[in-house]
Amino acid sequence: MKHPLNEHQQRAVETIEGRVLILAGAGSGKTRVLTHRIAHLINHLQVSPKAILGLTFTNKAAAEMCHRVSDLVPPSSAKQVTLSTFHSFCLSILRSDISRLGYTDKFTLYDEHDVKRLINYIARDFLEIDSEMPSMAKAVALIGHAKNRGDRPESISDPSSEWHQEFTRTLYRRLEEAMRAYNAVDFDRLLTLTVELFERYPDVLDRYQERYRYIMIDEYQDTNPIQYRLAELLSAKYGNLCVVGDDDQSIYGWRGADMRNILEFGCASTIKLEQNYRSTSTILDAANAVIGHNSRRHKKVLWSACGKGNPIEVFVAPTDMQEAEAVVARIAKLHENGLAWKDIAILYRSNALSRQFELALMKQVWKDGNRWIAGIPYRIFGGVEFYERKEVKDLFAYLRVIVNPLDQEALLRIINQPRRGIGESSLDALTAINRSQNLPLWSVIKDVCSQNGKINELIDLSRFNSKALKGLAEFVEIIETSAAQFVNGTMKKALIDLINRIDYKRAIKEEVKSQQMREFKEENVQEFVSALAEYENQHSAPTLIDFVTSLPLDADASFKITSGKQEENKVSLMTFHSAKGLEFPACFLVGVEDGIIPHDKSMQETGIEEERRLMYVAMTRAMQHLTMSMAVKRMRMGKEEYCKPSRFLTEIPADSLKSASWQAS
Repeated sequence: MKHPLNEHQQRAVETIEGRVLILAGAGSGKTRVLTHRIAHLINHLQVSPKAILGLTFTNKAAAEMCHRVSDLVPPSSAKQVTLSTFHSFCLSILRSDISRLGYTDKFTLYDEHDVKRLINYIARDFLEIDSEMPSMAKAVALIGHAKNRGDRPESISDPSSEWHQEFTRTLYRRLEEAMRAYNAVDFDRLLTLTVELFERYPDVLDRYQERYRYIMIDEYQDTNPIQYRLAELLSAKYGNLCVVGDDDQSIYGWRGADMRNILEFGCASTIKLEQNYRSTSTILDAANAVIGHNSRRHKKVLWSACGKGNPIEVFVAPTDMQEAEAVVARIAKLHENGLAWKDIAILYRSNALSRQFELALMKQVWKDGNRWIAGIPYRIFGGVEFYERKEVKDLFAYLRVIVNPLDQEALLRIINQPRRGIGESSLDALTAINRSQNLPLWSVIKDVCSQNGKINELIDLSRFNSKALKGLAEFVEIIETSAAQFVNGTMKKALIDLINRIDYKRAIKEEVKSQQMREFKEENVQEFVSALAEYENQHSAPTLIDFVTSLPLDADASFKITSGKQEENKVSLMTFHSAKGLEFPACFLVGVEDGIIPHDKSMQETGIEEERRLMYVAMTRAMQHLTMSMAVKRMRMGKEEYCKPSRFLTEIPADSLKSASWQAS
């Protein structure tokens, strides 16, 4: 935004002392307000930049704030302001003080997939199941909910089954024991351990309270109970806590966000930012009307000086495929009239709706000058992320074990990857001793290789053939040699040598028959090397432990594998949830039908009001053109169903809508 701060933004910037709630509607310039507030503290009130802490939820948001602050204050001051995600902030605290809680500072960070695999491993052992495991989804969800609230295992409740309740409590206890034994911490525990550290050790808390005297939290409507507790502890001494958010955009109740944090924020000052700088008045009037039907909210009405704009187009197609073709035909028309592909987005409530639109985009013929071209370029958000690809996970697991040999989850992943003759029976023998003697698996492996350690008194070495023993010895040598190389040389060279040492290229060739897929996997390996090299070049004192623990925190970026494609001229396909925080000149909201939005299952879990907020978020992504579509018949779960328009459509004023034929002219 090039305009000066408006009256309410200026008030938000200059209201410094005490507790402040800034209710920032969609597109109202909240990031600009936050960064100008920081600049006001430094430039006009002479507050030390080291005393300022800004917390948000994504690395992208934190980086954007850093960039904007650097334009407003001297570079030396900008570097001293702490602008971070909750998880990165807690990680930095635990790196210094986690030893007080019984961990070492070399702990590994587990993502949700690591935790799920570990839960399955623990449950299999606990239930003594050799066959296919039953689903642990319900237990995982209950444990995740408890961790988000900072609750202990005994707090878990499952009214539907007393047995499952006790099973989940036991599973939670054993999970925590295993994580501690592996010197590993997951994302949720980064937060709960930091709160535990502050509550158990007042001297540690006092140190951070003294440093951070002015605290600001972005997207406060998305905070969970443990994040709320963290903010209250940090701000308790000086009381200067400013939170910014919009309860109307609270759409993450399903993953633990507690909207009461923003609805019930006790404060001396409340400031509303209601001027939207993104959308036309027609779009905002429609969005205001929809969200106005919610009862649990701070009342605010967005308005815009961007002009009235066009009515919102609504059409009904006979089938889901015809809906997709009609949407894509309209996209081609917008492009023909001068709109870039990257300025257009197709938004849907569920990823399951994307397939028909992909097919339609691939088939659509459009004119580029004097040429006719088949296929509109597009990109999908929410596919397999770079760091979830097998080859990348394998190499990342090697680095995790090099940093922290106690990391059993990573160790089990790579001990026979690539294959080195260590079969299931050998692994069973190793893990049996690991469990029965409560010894780290790495120690068991090293003792077996030495053939003269204490472990050999407890294990039948005849269970290991010569190939398995050789493979174990090779594995230990690889880890120890690589660990020394990462300390004594450049990390990029150490990683390249590790890849060559395990002959990973040969492993890919043996595993994948398709030449195209083989090349794709090899490119991913090279991208991972580039990611490490990029980290190494950007840090004055790079360390492998820092790379390994900070990389999973970067959930909203995938290094060069996607960052280079962010500016590509392609139509964007994404869910309503993924679209939050983004904006496009033209948006197509598709599948606007009861059962999809509001979603049947989600209404049971989080209620109609969260579904309405999700609809509001999707509508306010559009800047100039907003189109909503639905189908009379749609294939869902393999069955053809007749559909009804979403009830949210009836909440939009008639003069904001324009009914259109599904066949675009």
